[in-house]
Amino acid sequence: MDSLTQIVLGAACGEAVLGKKIGNKALLFGAIGGTIPDLDVFVGSWLYGNEIDAMLFHRGFMHSILFSILAAFFLGWFAHKLYNTGKRKDTTSQTDWVSLFFWSLFTHPILDCFTPYGTQLFAPFSNYRVAFNNIAVVDPIYTLPFLICIIILMFFRRTSKHRRFWLKLGIGMSSVYMLFTFGNKVYMDSVFKKSLIKKDLDFNRYYTQPTIFNNVLWYGVAESDSLYYVAYYSLLDKKSQFIDFKALAKEKALTGEQFDRIKNLAWFSNHYYSIYKIGDNEYQYNDLRYPLTNEENSNSSVFKFLLYKENNQINMKPFERNEDNISDALDALWIRLKGK
Repeated sequence: MDSLTQIVLGAACGEAVLGKKIGNKALLFGAIGGTIPDLDVFVGSWLYGNEIDAMLFHRGFMHSILFSILAAFFLGWFAHKLYNTGKRKDTTSQTDWVSLFFWSLFTHPILDCFTPYGTQLFAPFSNYRVAFNNIAVVDPIYTLPFLICIIILMFFRRTSKHRRFWLKLGIGMSSVYMLFTFGNKVYMDSVFKKSLIKKDLDFNRYYTQPTIFNNVLWYGVAESDSLYYVAYYSLLDKKSQFIDFKALAKEKALTGEQFDRIKNLAWFSNHYYSIYKIGDNEYQYNDLRYPLTNEENSNSSVFKFLLYKENNQINMKPFERNEDNISDALDALWIRLKGK
């Protein structure tokens, strides 16, 4: 999920493990641990000269169970060495610090598994991406109550029972909401499948996910032999069905047989994608797991990037955020969220 959510969850782990011994410093170290896996964005850019390889490194090994274990031992040892001096000597153990970093590191990829982006939890032994698709990458309803509880507990002494109360309340509320999103996911899958059958649309497989910032408006995409079908459904709609299905052609201007990196991108998108030729040496890759910014424009994917050939290989231009497109897309999603 987003960085703020991971900081909050990491801080909560720090408080749970070492809050009684070191107070608010446990929140700080937990937040640091919760941030570390996402540093793979910078590590990937440093390791790889190809932008596609760098992007695919994200949510890979540094989001795995193995990394959580190895990094926890190193960071726990290092933090204990720094902390265990002067008046603080022997107030904490190395085991305490290893535990703090393990839980703050491990809960990061676990939380990411619930999002559509997916996480290579078992790397480097397997590149399988765990993605339950039940919550958006950014969801304020999950994050904000949790954040408020963490902020409130900071104002109590480390030995106060009130700290434990607010910690449990924050974890409890976020967990209950996560359970709701799981139930909602099951419901949405059922509604989408029934909607496809009712529309008499031929499909081989389908996929649903919540749109950004909420769990009310959902997006679905189904794949047939020659087409993708996309549609939306809001819990506030009058009818319990996905409506306004739009058919998108399967455009594959580049293929995995031509370039291994296209095969890797297809894997990344769970094979829900299209590639359009838009110039002499430019191709637009649309990840169709994510909604269109404009329902009238089949080439207006939220998650898209430009590919080009370089030395008989495929590379990707750095992602450029178009604020106008994002703003228009969010406005359209907000209107659609309110129901039809």
